[in-house]
Amino acid sequence: MSAPLLHAFIDEAGGRAVTARSTDHFVMSAVILADAHLPAMAAELAQLRIDLKRRPGDTLHWQNLKGHSPRLHVARTVGALPWLTISTVVVCKRHLSDVLPSEEHAYLYTLRFLLERLSWLAQARGATLDYTLAHIVRFETTKLRRYEAALQADPDCRIAWGALDSHGGRIDQPSRVEGLQLADMAASATFPAFEPDRFGNMETRYLRELASRLYRRPGRPLTSYGLKMQPWNDTTKAAYPWVAAL
Repeated sequence: MSAPLLHAFIDEAGGRAVTARSTDHFVMSAVILADAHLPAMAAELAQLRIDLKRRPGDTLHWQNLKGHSPRLHVARTVGALPWLTISTVVVCKRHLSDVLPSEEHAYLYTLRFLLERLSWLAQARGATLDYTLAHIVRFETTKLRRYEAALQADPDCRIAWGALDSHGGRIDQPSRVEGLQLADMAASATFPAFEPDRFGNMETRYLRELASRLYRRPGRPLTSYGLKMQPWNDTTKAAYPWVAAL
């Protein structure tokens, strides 16, 4: 009997660069669901388009949701999907001891942490997981393949490769792959919980609505699995004390 098939769709929020003008945080989220639940995902997104007064087939993007009310509705809807799991990596860039040399390096640095957690989830479920990344500028599949090969050759890499699709990840557009629209919602709902707005306020409510869907392992901290904080040390624990209570 073949292993169950899981799909992960990955998107990000915030700037990848580590510069004075960039955001203080970079968030990368994966939404994970079983192959059998793809029709349910399509139905939920179709209903969200109706709720948000969008046309059938419109690409849903968090940035196009104007105001708190529609964003809260989306976060609450996603957080109530019983067949969905979310794993997110939050990079607190100003707290890193090492400077990430480029946007691409920062992206791959974050992706490595996320792939670890996706592979552990699939391994725990006895499943095989494939993953699709939302397209970003100047990052082609050939670069992804080189990075996957480098990770596989790294003896310190903790990715459980046997639980991931041996063909490697894919890169596509949210307009073609609906799961990427769901990943955009997860990443974008998480980002304002950490990144202050122009008045210095952080909005944690969207993330709290998603909290029940975050990847958890019994007896292990959420910050190691469903909400990986990088770094997670005394400084960041003090900066984000509410995270441990999610």
